[in-house]
Amino acid sequence: MLAALCAAPLGCTSTSSTAPASPPGVVVAQLAVTSGAIPSGGMVPVDFTCDGANHSPPLTFSAPPRGTASLAIVFDDPDASGFTHWTVYNLPPETLALPEAVDLSASGAVAGLNDFHRPGYAGPCPPRYEEHHYSIRVYALDTRLDLPAETSRAGVDAAMNGHVLAHGSLAAQFSH
Repeated sequence: MLAALCAAPLGCTSTSSTAPASPPGVVVAQLAVTSGAIPSGGMVPVDFTCDGANHSPPLTFSAPPRGTASLAIVFDDPDASGFTHWTVYNLPPETLALPEAVDLSASGAVAGLNDFHRPGYAGPCPPRYEEHHYSIRVYALDTRLDLPAETSRAGVDAAMNGHVLAHGSLAAQFSH
């Protein structure tokens, strides 16, 4: 599917940018990010990919530091120039877990645009016979992001810049 989209007029350009920074003078804390479905460094199960149900995976993360006003999530593919599969922002700071196929509207969180030019989750879908690596990053922010729905990854990264109190990541892989 990704190969077909890359050939389509939409192209395969990534909207990723450099990692958002912390406020001046703040040492960034670490968050633990895990999934009951995706082992750290392991394979993404087919249900969370374009070959399966294409559901967002269940995630669990440690409590953010004091002063956290919201959480953000970025799921991308560094092997495809940071191709973004999922961007979430304005998760409440007390959120420590997300279920599979999460409905973000119940929490007040917002889904940004992925690099398929759609809001919400779009699972891994590398070209056939290529193994790609994926990074799921969670950020604790000292503010809520004042962004419209369906903001691009670049817009979310820019809004997060200077507001990161903590972050953590989960690495995974997938191939057809």
